[in-house]
Amino acid sequence: ERRVADAGFAALAVNLYRREAELKISDPGRWIRALDDRQVLADVQIAIDFLTGHDAVGGKPVGVVGFCMGGTYTILAAAACRDVAAAVPFYGMLSDAHGLLAPQPGEPRKSNVPLGVAHALRCPTLAFFGEDDAFIPLADVRAFEAKLSGEHRVVVYPGAGHAFLNDTRAEMFRPEAARDAWQQTLAWLRSHLGS
Repeated sequence: ERRVADAGFAALAVNLYRREAELKISDPGRWIRALDDRQVLADVQIAIDFLTGHDAVGGKPVGVVGFCMGGTYTILAAAACRDVAAAVPFYGMLSDAHGLLAPQPGEPRKSNVPLGVAHALRCPTLAFFGEDDAFIPLADVRAFEAKLSGEHRVVVYPGAGHAFLNDTRAEMFRPEAARDAWQQTLAWLRSHLGS
């Protein structure tokens, strides 16, 4: 939120965890799979509606930016939510065929995943991924990219893995990729939202 606000945008951080009783997450995959996608997207829509009517936004368009699980919900919001003019997901998980979103025996599948809604994105979407992401296979990224039509772009950084923008985790942070991705993010948002 602070980076977006420092760039001159009105910003609101949506707490996707606020309805959950568990404060310490011991199994992130199980926890993410158990989230109610409809409720999360309803919360995102409430945030979009709030910003759309807020004086700080001044009637300008609203965008959505998210990281990891938030990147997944950014893609889902770009397909499902009203009044989103631009989306920028960072390393959002794309499929429930494997990885953290893959259901364990007896668990239900997610109601939707980004690969299933890629063809239905309602706003220009700029998606960032690391080529070496252990959670998101490059094949998923290419499948996602192949389903896109219109004003969308996918950027993959060689030598970067998951959370490459996170400068608080030295083992993940990739300064050059992070700098380039953030510059592209701000340019994308200014182009589609104004500043």
